[in-house]
Amino acid sequence: MLTYNVTINVDDSIHNKWLKWITSKHIPDVISTKCFTKYIMYRLLSPSPEEGTSYVIQYFCKNIEDYERYQLKHAAILQNEHKEKFDGKLTAIRSLMEEV
Repeated sequence: MLTYNVTINVDDSIHNKWLKWITSKHIPDVISTKCFTKYIMYRLLSPSPEEGTSYVIQYFCKNIEDYERYQLKHAAILQNEHKEKFDGKLTAIRSLMEEV
């Protein structure tokens, strides 16, 4: 099992709009690629960000092939949509983790 981890810090000025969009549009779009079996979303409590609110979204996939298919066919489109909609108002850090 692999976990695609996305940590996002959101500016307070767009927080409510972003939260509604990420949960009703972006995450369903990612899951609909069929590259991930499920996701979980957290609000980061500690360490507390100096500004904004931070969230961690973890998408779970069965194997590296599913993750690579996501990266090749879907990631750029979905990430660009996210960036265009909220450019300059958030930062995202992405990583891939393997269950041990």
